[in-house]
Amino acid sequence: MLSEKMEEALNEQIKWELYSAYLYLSMAAYFEDLGLEGFAHWMKAQSAEETMHALKFYKFINERNGRVRLQEIPQPPTEWESPLACLEYALNHEREVTRRINNLMRFAKEEGDHATEIFLQWFVSEQVEEEDSFGRLVNKMKLVKEAPQGLFHLDRELAARPLDLTLLTQELA
Repeated sequence: MLSEKMEEALNEQIKWELYSAYLYLSMAAYFEDLGLEGFAHWMKAQSAEETMHALKFYKFINERNGRVRLQEIPQPPTEWESPLACLEYALNHEREVTRRINNLMRFAKEEGDHATEIFLQWFVSEQVEEEDSFGRLVNKMKLVKEAPQGLFHLDRELAARPLDLTLLTQELA
């Protein structure tokens, strides 16, 4: 069973995972407006992944006899200076999510909540992947420097990211 404080902290993380999904959907709209459909597709896939993360927390809270209490999600930004600035914003956002996951892990250890520690380990590993993914994308954008040919090729590369919504349905089950 979850402690009241742990339940509250995990519910807060649901909000941040859903905010991440909302943010990446906003970024997808920004890229679509610029005609960068591949970037938009990549961000939509990222949004779906973040929704899946929120559902993992949702399911875990319920499995531990806790109560999911959804919270208000802040409005994300809708405009950025450039595609690079947008991606740098996303990278910094992922660093913040990592900080929050690490704090949750620390809290679970303090509480001696081994089940939550084990559950959070997946997210610790996932955040390494998330930061790496966005970091590589930022580095590619810096190389491209918004040169039309490079931007075109990067847009095509990002369009190839699979959008697997079956993961969402698995988390809902």
